[in-house]
Amino acid sequence: MPEITTTSAPAVLHSGMGAIPHEHGTTFRVWAPAATAVALVGPFNEWNPTAHPLTHEADGYWAADFADLGPGTEYKFHLTTPTGELTKNDPYAREVTHSAGNSVVHEPHFDWEAEPFQMPAWNELVVYELHIGTFHAPDPQRPGTFYDAIEKLDHLVELGINAVEIMPATEFPGSLSWGYNPAHPFAIEIDYGGPTAFKEFIKAAHQRGIAVILDVVYNHFGPGDLDLWQFDGWQENDGGGIYFYNDWRAETPWGHNRPDYGREAVRRYIRDNALMWLEDFRLDGLRCDAIAHIRNVYGTTSADHDLPDGWSLMKWINEEIRERMPWKITIAEDLMGNEYITRSPEEDGQGFSTQWDACFVYPVRDALVTPEDADRNMHAVAAAVEARYNGDAFQRVVYTESHDEVANGKARVTEEIMPGNAASWFPKKRSTLGAALVFTVPGIPMIFQGQTMLADGSFSDDQPLDWNRAEEHAGLGRLYQDLIRLRRNLNGNTRGLLGQYVEVHHLNNEDKILAYIRRDQGGPGDTTVVLCNFADRAHPNYTIGLPRSGNWRVRFNSDWEGYDHEFGNFESVDSEAEDGVYDDQPFHGTFGLAPYSVLIISQDPQ
Repeated sequence: MPEITTTSAPAVLHSGMGAIPHEHGTTFRVWAPAATAVALVGPFNEWNPTAHPLTHEADGYWAADFADLGPGTEYKFHLTTPTGELTKNDPYAREVTHSAGNSVVHEPHFDWEAEPFQMPAWNELVVYELHIGTFHAPDPQRPGTFYDAIEKLDHLVELGINAVEIMPATEFPGSLSWGYNPAHPFAIEIDYGGPTAFKEFIKAAHQRGIAVILDVVYNHFGPGDLDLWQFDGWQENDGGGIYFYNDWRAETPWGHNRPDYGREAVRRYIRDNALMWLEDFRLDGLRCDAIAHIRNVYGTTSADHDLPDGWSLMKWINEEIRERMPWKITIAEDLMGNEYITRSPEEDGQGFSTQWDACFVYPVRDALVTPEDADRNMHAVAAAVEARYNGDAFQRVVYTESHDEVANGKARVTEEIMPGNAASWFPKKRSTLGAALVFTVPGIPMIFQGQTMLADGSFSDDQPLDWNRAEEHAGLGRLYQDLIRLRRNLNGNTRGLLGQYVEVHHLNNEDKILAYIRRDQGGPGDTTVVLCNFADRAHPNYTIGLPRSGNWRVRFNSDWEGYDHEFGNFESVDSEAEDGVYDDQPFHGTFGLAPYSVLIISQDPQ
């Protein structure tokens, strides 16, 4: 081993992994069990591996503290291994110059200014999924940044949005990506503005009453610009080394790059990542991508390919979050209708707060895009309305559009209804019918960026939203705004939409009409009735059962011409409930019902 000269004697080592800046310098710590020596290198020592050595601690960990290296320092780890000399980025790097560049000691201090943000109750959440690179990109030569996105937060406030879900924003190769190819899981994409810009976005969102949820990817890492790959030189079967499975369990749809969920240091790496976002970045929740591929090699229900370590890892993370920050939400993407995903750990569940609901999106989208009215399956729609997990309606997130549902061979609902003519009457009517279901069924409603402005085509990471459409389709924006006000009970007369109770009490499969009752505590201003027409036929006087006597007022009619000049403005007036059992309800009333339209009906509070 060459003679070592140090520029700074080791001081007190601070706890943690990666670069831990403190008042008197920075502690650096890395896990490299196959290395025989580790040093810190960078422009500060002209990449000299003898100048800043790390000391072996135990169990493959190496650490040192250097007083002369503070925030802003670019660095890498130089590893001496049995397979040769390696120079690697810090696996815990919280900032990088770019995906194939250097790690940067990140400045941990940030002025959050305002009082801590109050997370809305989960039954009041309205989620808007967005992709930072395309949400608002004023310069067509570069992707949008967090600073650009801040400029549009007031638009979301006007809509009534109180939570945004950010598609993965950790460092990935290049400047364009959906984000599901993380190269540096702890570092925010530098083309989006890096970690400080993300904190500014979170602060700005919180100041406007908007929660921020980040999509995280733990089912695979990479595959590109991935310094984690064979990090310290060790590997088996030409696999990924210490951070990955090195056998058949490594196989994923995105390469042989599944983390080794059974290795303690890797489990802690992923757990540390989740807690960093929630604690240091003050995020309000995490959406975990494709967890079916964490609990199972092929993302199926086959027990032969289960990964018990993957299941226990996510359970551990959810338990930690619930113990430390029970008000923060964890959202699973499993899409297998598995109740155990959102069941509590005490009941052998994985402990997620809620999950994207395939039992809603697939049958409802099918009903919306099916060309012929006669082929719409209203029984399937009714089942989607009433579905829930573990008896809890808010253990599901309901939507008709998400990044997956508008790409990967699919398109916007409007585009699928009428390809190439998405702004015509049929797509507008049926897509808003779907939106009305999203905001009136029990569950946490979610919409995808551009949905309110009738974005067409398919989602692509190189096609920014056309914000001119927001003005062009301002009426449809008003429709979503009205739906969200009713969903959040901001007018004080639809509290039932915040409740657990739902009953599809009217199902007319011949005319393709259904109605359902929503209730929280019951009574006037609470109990709400939703009437949906899935066919191209108007009904001047359509009768449904009503649960209470008195006057029932139409709070929302999706056919109002104020929402779109092509809508029919079909009259639907308030109705006085009449005695007489109908739809197993003690009263009934009659309403005008336009084609492909929804009415939301309730009584004035007493």
